Amino acid sequence: MTTLMMILGIVVFVVGLLFSIAWHELGHLSTAKLFGVRVPQYMVGFGPTIFSRKKGDTEYGIKAIPLGGYIRMIGMFPPGPDGKLEARSTSPWRGMIEDARSAAFEELQPGDEKRLFYTRKPWKRVIVMFAGPFMNLILAVAIFLGVLMTFGYNEQTTTVSKVSDCVISQSENRATCEKGDKAAPAKAAGLKPGDKIVAFDGKPVEDWSTLQGTIRDTIGPATLTVERDGVRKELKADLIRNQVSKTDGDGGYVADQYVYAGFLGFTPASGIVQQSFGDSVNRMGDMMENGVEALIALPSKIPALWDAAFGDGERAQDSPMGVVGAARVGGEVFTLDIPPENQIAMMLFLVAGFNLSLFLFNMLPLLPLDGGHIAGALWESARRHLARLFKRPDPGPFDVARLMPVAYVVAGVFVCFTLLVLVADVVNPVKIS
Repeated sequence: MTTLMMILGIVVFVVGLLFSIAWHELGHLSTAKLFGVRVPQYMVGFGPTIFSRKKGDTEYGIKAIPLGGYIRMIGMFPPGPDGKLEARSTSPWRGMIEDARSAAFEELQPGDEKRLFYTRKPWKRVIVMFAGPFMNLILAVAIFLGVLMTFGYNEQTTTVSKVSDCVISQSENRATCEKGDKAAPAKAAGLKPGDKIVAFDGKPVEDWSTLQGTIRDTIGPATLTVERDGVRKELKADLIRNQVSKTDGDGGYVADQYVYAGFLGFTPASGIVQQSFGDSVNRMGDMMENGVEALIALPSKIPALWDAAFGDGERAQDSPMGVVGAARVGGEVFTLDIPPENQIAMMLFLVAGFNLSLFLFNMLPLLPLDGGHIAGALWESARRHLARLFKRPDPGPFDVARLMPVAYVVAGVFVCFTLLVLVADVVNPVKIS
C-alpha cells in the first residue's frame, strides 16, 4: 500500500509539473499571438513527440521527457549585418551565432516578414518573454493564498504543549533539572498542557509571535488569562531573567545564538492555523524573499551538494533539489500518516514552490533564460532612446544572437548543475523531516 501511495504521489506531482510547464508556455504563446508573431510550435516536454495536433499555424504537442517545454517563434534574432540569414564561418563561436540566426528563420513562409519576433517593439518583446515566468508567479500566488486562507498553515500557537519543571539556561543544552535549579515560573503559576493563553496582563494575544515577544519583554509579576476546558482562568506568574535562544522575529529561533530576556517556561503547541488575507500576503512575501536568498546562495551550496552526491556528506534540508528529488518528496507526502487534506495541502505547496522557483530562476538576466531576452530588449530600447536623445542614427535591433556563445556556456553550466542535483537526488535524496 505504501508503494502504491508513493507512486500515486509521484504521478500527481508530475501532472502538476506538466501543467506548470504548459501554463508557463501558454503565457509566451498567448502574448506572441496577441502581437502578431507566428508561432509554429507549442510543446510540453523534450525529446520524441508523443502526441501533437496542428491548429491554425501552430502545432501543439506533448513530448516524452517532462523536464521543460518551449514555443518556437519565427524571427527570434535579426538577420546579420549583411542582411543575410545564414553565412557560414570557420570560427566556431561565429558558427554558433550563425546557426542560432538561421534556426530563428526556419519554416519562414511568404507573408512572415511582418510576423517576425525581432521586428516587434522592445516593450512588446519584454511582455512576451516576461509572460511565461509571470504565469508561474500567478499560479504560485493563487495556490499559496488558496491553501493558506482555506486550509491554513502549520505554526506554533498560544496553546501550551509542555510546561518546564525548572529554569535552565538555553546554552547549557540539557533537559533534566538538577539540584539547585529554580522552579519555572509557568510551573509555579499552575500553567498546564492544553491551556490556551488568550491574554497577557489584560491584553489579548492571538498568535505565538506576539506572545513570545511580550514574555521576553517582561521580567517580574504578570497575569496570564488562559482557557482551560472551556473556562477562562487568571494565573499569576513571576517571570525571571534567563538565557534563551535568539529569535528571528517570526517566532522561530536562530541556532546557537542566545540572549537574556524574560522567561516563563513552557513549550507552545503547533497546529494548523487558517490565515487571513493580510497574513497570507505577508507569508507570500517571506517565501519570495527566502526564494531570492536561496537563489543567491545557490553557488555556495555546490560543494556540500557534491559531497552529498559523491562523498559521505549529509544532504541538508535546504539543499538544491531537482525534478526527480521533488517528485520523490511528492511521493513521500502521500505515504505520511496524516489526514488526506494535509497531504493535499502539502502537495499543493510543493507545486506552488516549484512555480515560484521557475519564476525566480527564469528572471535571471542570462541567455537562454527568459530574463536574458528581456535584458536584450531593454538594452535595445535604451540604445534607441539615447540615439534619439542625441539625434544619432537609429542603431536598429539589438542582435541577441551575438550572445549565443555566452548562452551555450551558461546552458552548459546549468546542465552540469542539473546532472549533479540529479545524482544527489538519486543516491542521497532530501527527505521529509
